[in-house]
Formats: sequence, structure tokens, C-alpha cells
Amino acid sequence: SKADYTKIDWISLVTFLCLLLIGWMMIYASGYSDFSENATPFIKTNAGKQLIAISISAFVFVLVFITDFKFWSTLAYPVYLLGLIFLVLVLFFGHKVKGNTSWFQFGSVSFQPSEFAKFGTMLAMAAFLSYFKTNLKQTKSRLIALALFFVPIALILLQPDAGSAITFLSFFILLFREGFNPVWYIIGLAMLALFILGIKFDPYYVIAYLVLLGSTFLYIQLKKTNTHHWVILGLWVIMISVYWTKIPVAGLIGITSAGLLYFIFEANKQRIQKTLVILIPSLLLGALFTKGSQYAVDNFLRPHQRERINVWLRPELCDPRGNLYHVMQSKLAISSGGFTGKGFLEGTLTKLNYVPEQSTDFIFSTIGEEQGFIGILAIICLFVLFMFRVIAIGERARNSFTRVYAYGFLGFLIIHFFINIGMTMGLMPVIGVPLPLVSYGGTSCIVFSIMTAVLLKLDTSRHFV
Repeated sequence: SKADYTKIDWISLVTFLCLLLIGWMMIYASGYSDFSENATPFIKTNAGKQLIAISISAFVFVLVFITDFKFWSTLAYPVYLLGLIFLVLVLFFGHKVKGNTSWFQFGSVSFQPSEFAKFGTMLAMAAFLSYFKTNLKQTKSRLIALALFFVPIALILLQPDAGSAITFLSFFILLFREGFNPVWYIIGLAMLALFILGIKFDPYYVIAYLVLLGSTFLYIQLKKTNTHHWVILGLWVIMISVYWTKIPVAGLIGITSAGLLYFIFEANKQRIQKTLVILIPSLLLGALFTKGSQYAVDNFLRPHQRERINVWLRPELCDPRGNLYHVMQSKLAISSGGFTGKGFLEGTLTKLNYVPEQSTDFIFSTIGEEQGFIGILAIICLFVLFMFRVIAIGERARNSFTRVYAYGFLGFLIIHFFINIGMTMGLMPVIGVPLPLVSYGGTSCIVFSIMTAVLLKLDTSRHFV
């Protein structure tokens, strides 16, 4: 209705359109050499195909706005189920691209069901978490909420497409907002940190520091700490000066373990056994997980998966002409742009195709080379503004369905944004996650446009509730 259009969040809409426009211009720039010599008709280039996807997105956007906002909560589960059916069918009838059966191919048109499943899962999560009988303090509700997004994760891993599967973990951001126990987030982040450190460095050094942190925690817990200052200070001095003293790793573990035993003895005297019951098993599990992470990467992952982890955390083990080449060229392209960039269509590394997948996974490299630091800052500011508007829409919503949907959308924006930009700068593993609305990809463009349209439509409902 007319009222819907006048109540639209214009800042969000303009930001969305700016990202689409900048994305198309960068896709055009990244493939400029393809059609500058009339080698390929424009409509068959990435820029031409993306223009068609943007046109379809515009049509669907309008379609969403002439649909009643209650439609999405009513059909949330059927759309989710349709997404799961697509994920199952693609395993049997999908088109194989680079080892992954992730696409349906219809002539020259392709469709990636995992992108559609993101939208369906967002709707299903919004429907379930906004249901008046759902209570995340109950185990049953928590398990159902987790199952709603772990089922598509499992199906996507069968393709196998780890990158798309990882993006579904963004629903933990939504669950945090809805009251999921923060202890699980602390445990999850601690395990992630130990995994990264255990691969990046010698696991035994990491274990020694882990034991020292356990000692420090006990030191803080002790009531009469005056006699313990020199012990904890001495342990930290030894650990910090490890690179100068060249103490063998076995010696370090021995020293830190002795320190831990001392504090365990003191804690036992002061009768704070409850702390010890939690701390000691946590340290043992942490040590096992740290050592096990490196062993698992070296012995259980497929070669291409191990190579991705190595490019990220152990580049010294990689062939500079292999997967490491992608990241090296991407970083070189970004740094070569300087402060103001080389100018639109003037990116030499972009034109000569030095950066692989530069219109999809590495579109950020094209922005960095041609638009420089100013262009990078502009695109980051646009995404941050967009995310803040999504939060604002979620927080001002008058019904819980809109709030949950907004935070589900926010999670996808955040995880795509950080992983994609992190990939191009060597801060994240290269796992093929696109930059929303900017990277080349028809399915991704259309689905993120639908997600945005539904959010803005749901936002207008606050004026009629």
C-alpha cells in the first residue's frame, strides 16, 4: 500500500542500493579486459549477467512490497522446507563445479540452493523463536532452534561446501540476542582460540601458556595473595622471556605445571575446591584439544582443506605458486592502490587477471586497487551503516518475528563481511564466501535482495500493529 512506501527505512534502502551499484561497477571493472576488445558480447560477461540478476532483484523487491507482511510469518516453515528439499535434490541432480555439487544448471542459468536455504532458515528461526511457547531456557526449545540451522549445515557439508555451511553458524549471533547462555559462547571462543594457536605455534608452547593462565586464575581467586606475588610474577617473566632464554619446551611445561601445583595446594588450603573441580578438567581438555587440533589438521583433513588452513595459519608450508598465490596477489593488489587508488578501470593487476576469482571471492581486491584506502573505507562504512540500521529495525520492532528476522539477517551480513574481507587480506581461510550485494553471483544477489526487502517490509508493519 501507499502507506508502506512512505514508512520505508530510506537510509537502509539507499545503503542497499549503493552497495548494489558499487558491486556492479567493480564486477564491470574486474572483467573489463574480457569485453574491451569485443571478445565477448556484454550480456555474456559477468557484468552483463549481474545486471540481469539486479533487474530480477528489483522486480522481486517490488513484489515483496505489494505482499502483506504477515505472508512471511505464515509461510515461514514451507519456505524452509522447500530450501531443504532443494539441498537434498542438488546432491543427486546438481552440477559439479570445482569438486562441489552445489549448483542446479538450467542451460546457461545456474541456481545455488544453499543461498535460498539461508533465507528459508531465517524465516523458520524467526517463526520458531517468536512462537509464544518457545523458551530458550528449556532444553527442548534450544535443541529445536539448533536443529533448524544444523540440518541445512549437514546437507551443505555433503556437497561438500564448507564455506556456505560456516555462514549458517551466524545464527549463534541471533541466539545470543534471544538469551542463549553466554557460557557456551565463552567455551566456543576459547576452543576456536586454542585451535588457531595450536596450529599457528608449537602446541606444547600453547599448553604451557594455558597452564600459566590457570595459575593466574587461581592466584586471583586466593584471598591471601601477599605471599604469592613473586611466584606468579616469576612464572610470567620466564614465559615472556622464552625467546631470549631458549628454555626447552619440556622445561617450560615443567615450570608452569610446578607453579600450577603450588597454587592448587594453596587453593585447597583456602577451601576453594569448587573452582578446582571446574579448572583442572578444563585445563586438561584444553591441552588435549590444542594438541589434537594440529594432529587432526595434519592427518584427517583432505589435502585441499589442509592447504586452506596452511595458507591462513602456516603460509611457510605452502607453495607460493599454489593456493598461497591467490592471497599474495590479493594483498599485492590492495596495497598497490595506495590512498586514492589507480582509478576506475585502471587496475593493472585486475586487468591482467593476476588475482584469481576477482569478481567473486576477491572483489575486495579490485576495490582496493582501483579505489585505494578511500574506496575500502567507503565500502566498510556502508556495510557498518547497513548493519546498524538492521539492528535499529530489530530493536524498534513491535513484534518478535521482525526482531528475530532482523538479527538473523544481521548475522549473515556480519559473517559474510568479515570472512570475505578477511580472505582477501590473509586474515581468514579462503573458503569461497561472497561479499553480500557486491560480489558477482546471481543467486546471492537475488537472495540478499529478497532478505533486505522482507526486512524493510516487516519494518513497515510497526505502523500498523
